[in-house]
Amino acid sequence: MKEVKTNSLKAWFLAARPKTLSAAAVPVLIGSALAYNDAGIYFQWLPCLLCLLFAFIMQIDANFINDLFDFAKGSDRKDRLGPKRACAQGWITIEAMKRGIAFTTMLACGVGLPLIYYGGMELIGVGILCILFAFLYTMKLSYLGWGDILVLLFFGIVPVGFTYYVQIHNWTWDVTIAAIACGLVIDTLLMVNNYRDREQDAVSGKRTIVVRLGARSGRRSYLLLGVTACLLCIGYAFADHYWAAILPQIYLIPHFLAWNKLIRINKGKGLNSVLANTARNIFLFGVLLTVGLMLSV
Repeated sequence: MKEVKTNSLKAWFLAARPKTLSAAAVPVLIGSALAYNDAGIYFQWLPCLLCLLFAFIMQIDANFINDLFDFAKGSDRKDRLGPKRACAQGWITIEAMKRGIAFTTMLACGVGLPLIYYGGMELIGVGILCILFAFLYTMKLSYLGWGDILVLLFFGIVPVGFTYYVQIHNWTWDVTIAAIACGLVIDTLLMVNNYRDREQDAVSGKRTIVVRLGARSGRRSYLLLGVTACLLCIGYAFADHYWAAILPQIYLIPHFLAWNKLIRINKGKGLNSVLANTARNIFLFGVLLTVGLMLSV
């Protein structure tokens, strides 16, 4: 990579990790499809777009926080296998990153405030929890092995459920199925990341599921997360949402291929290609379930 000037626009772009934004978009797409089904002609695009923008900004905010605090903890060492990080590389200074975190946090609050008009005052609490756990994840909880639970909550239940809630003011079993399935699929990204970094995480004292239970468990978990998500979607057939039950099953093909690739490579920087495949597969799952739900009206 060409030299990156300190605190430059390119440095901030790299620190934002744009490839991770698809994981922020997928839950909002699915929640919006559910809302579109139930709202019909009363569906409103503005709260949908606000939810998407809030998700994007919060993802960038979380990436900045992760960059800063992992560097401060010494987790981003020279033996890092994943993509380079801004603070560790000196692309962004510590003080500049602190200001960046403050700015994106306030921007997320500003974008989220209009959603109170659509969803009610309870969304204030949801927003506070999103911001709070964005900090707690890197500062403490990821080191205790809570990362997978937080992904299920904040990339599944919260964004899918409350994207739907701001339009319908309700919660249904259809929403619950989609939210859990979405969270499980997105957790495959964290699982392969932790699988790749298992040796470095053990040295850093980061007690992920892979570190606690071993590489074999990590491989099995990666496979089962995607399979379980698709099995949950089959439940839509009982509600006569046949397309929502059928289309997500296509995701299993690239998911199995990525799993086989993970087993074949096993360790090292080569697993970054599995990470890229997994990110692509997550987006595919999101599109398939979104289209399936909209066709099942």
